[in-house]
Amino acid sequence: MKNTEDLVIAIDGHSSGGKSTFAKALAKKMGLTYVDSGAMYRAVALYALENELIVDEKVKRQDLIERLDAITIEIRFNSEKNRHETWLNGRNIEDEIRGVEVSKWASTVSAIPEVRITMVDLQRKISKNKGVVMDGRDIGTVVFPSADIKIFLTAQAEVRAERRYKEMVENGLQASYHEVLDNIMLRDHQDSTREASPLKRAKDSIDLDNSAMSMDEQMKWFEELLEKRREE
Repeated sequence: MKNTEDLVIAIDGHSSGGKSTFAKALAKKMGLTYVDSGAMYRAVALYALENELIVDEKVKRQDLIERLDAITIEIRFNSEKNRHETWLNGRNIEDEIRGVEVSKWASTVSAIPEVRITMVDLQRKISKNKGVVMDGRDIGTVVFPSADIKIFLTAQAEVRAERRYKEMVENGLQASYHEVLDNIMLRDHQDSTREASPLKRAKDSIDLDNSAMSMDEQMKWFEELLEKRREE
């Protein structure tokens, strides 16, 4: 196996399963670069909403495709808040992209092949020639099919909805638990049935159901996995 600092770790799974939290903690622990691929699609969704590219509950698909070159997305680390943040065209949008409305359209926008091609290219550029932990829906199958370690992380829908709801309340965002649960179930369906890079387990991925696991327990699980891989 490669040196720890050169590892490429792909974490896929359903919406609000705790992928980002797990990936961030893992990247910090191992000294790797963290990339939240889902935030990139949320950024595109926010751009579409703000630029009237979503009208009457429909995405103006061709108009969005033609404006992809006008979208600049960066992942920057905020040392004061000790977190990675998403920037859209020079503006910090980390908090804006976590609301229900953006979440609602993220999966729809990400199902557009041209959007996925653009984002996958950006994800690979960000991660070029360095160790990385990246989470999303198609990291182990499309973005990094040769990743050193692939994990498919999931949790029961109700558990995911409760976690997401609490996170939104803590951030001052308006939503009800049932709205969040409905949104998660909708995104599960959209992510699994879209034509472009649907959510699915890579054949060589390892499942992690964290429904009843703390972050410390998840970290311990990974340490045992890494040790096993080294022995192999």
